[in-house]
Amino acid sequence: MALALYPGTFDPFTYGHLDILERALRLFDEVEVTVAVNAGKAPLFSAEERCELIRACADHLGGVRVATFEGLLVDHARQTGAAALVRGLRQVSDFDYEFRMAFANRKLYPDVETVFLMTSEEYALISASIVRDVHRWQGDVSLFVPPPVERALREKRMVE
Repeated sequence: MALALYPGTFDPFTYGHLDILERALRLFDEVEVTVAVNAGKAPLFSAEERCELIRACADHLGGVRVATFEGLLVDHARQTGAAALVRGLRQVSDFDYEFRMAFANRKLYPDVETVFLMTSEEYALISASIVRDVHRWQGDVSLFVPPPVERALREKRMVE
């Protein structure tokens, strides 16, 4: 079975992320949504919360697993036997960064390919940072995130 890793911070998981995941499942037998743990960042949701939210958003899909990782993504790809890294592209500006990362990953681990998927047009302007900003200012995030994430954001707002 061909395994692909779909890495990211996913803070929070958006409709754009879900779109890329669903389309990656058309190409690969299994896709692991690989949640990055970055000690240098202060995420809105913990790594465990992000994993649970992704599982809730993808519960209708087969072939999805969710895991966390810390360190070099290519090391995790090697350990899991992943054939590919899936990266979503929303706009041209994403490509520059992703292009450089793909070459670096190829140098570090030539056995893994990077596959770029263009997001669907309706999600091209959605980003996790925009969702966090809308949430921070108590705006309606329902157009940007699946219902489990919307509920979690609403609960976070009540606690804040």
